[in-house]
Order: sequence, then C-alpha cells, then structure tokens
Amino acid sequence: MAFSIDLDRPLDEVEPVLRARLADEGFGVLTEIDVQATLRAKLGVEVPRKRILGACNPRLAHAALSAEPDIAVLLPCNVVLSQLPEDRTRVQFLDAGAAMEVVGNPDLGPIGREASERMHRVAGRLREEIR
Repeated sequence: MAFSIDLDRPLDEVEPVLRARLADEGFGVLTEIDVQATLRAKLGVEVPRKRILGACNPRLAHAALSAEPDIAVLLPCNVVLSQLPEDRTRVQFLDAGAAMEVVGNPDLGPIGREASERMHRVAGRLREEIR
C-alpha cells in the first residue's frame, strides 16, 4: 500500500526538494502534520522527527471523486518524511493504485495507476537529486 526511499540527507534538506518534485507532477500540499511537535504538545513525549504531507493532484482527485464520491476517505495522498539516524531521511509514499483497488470500482484503476506512476517519478527524481 506504500513504497519508500531512504536518502543520505537530513529531513530539512529533503523536504523542499520533495515539495518541488511533487509540484512538477501536479501535486500541491494541502495538509501538513508535524508528528513530533504534535505528540510533544499533546502527550509530552519525544519521538523522532516525522512530517506527514497530504499531497493532492486536483485533476486526479476530481476524476476519482467523479467516479466514486466515497473515495474522499482516501484523499489526499500521504507522503511521510521520517528522520533516521545519522542525518538520513526516509520518504514514504502512499501507493494510490493499491489504495484505490480496495474500493472495488474498476473506473478508479486508471486514475490510481496514474497517481502511483506520478509518485514513483517523484521518488525517482528525488533519489537522483539527493545523494
């Protein structure tokens, strides 16, 4: 339901490049959750840095919602940045194609595949740019 890449750069260096590559593929970031700050504020606990970005491609979202209004529960596509030891970062991407399959509407197949292909291109370009 997801795929990931690990990069040899800290989260703060990866995030702006990730946002730019998402934009290249037509995705805007609608939501941002700073998991570390939220858990610190709400529970007083310390966890490693983690940010959840809710990425949306408006054209694909509209097509999916037109085919299946209840697909909204799976939107937007989450992209998660996690700080790893030694200033490394893991980026996880929702596999929209796999996620949409669970709905059982065949009209969503091409939309999910396109979203997944776009996210895979984002991951590939990110891997090329950040070594």
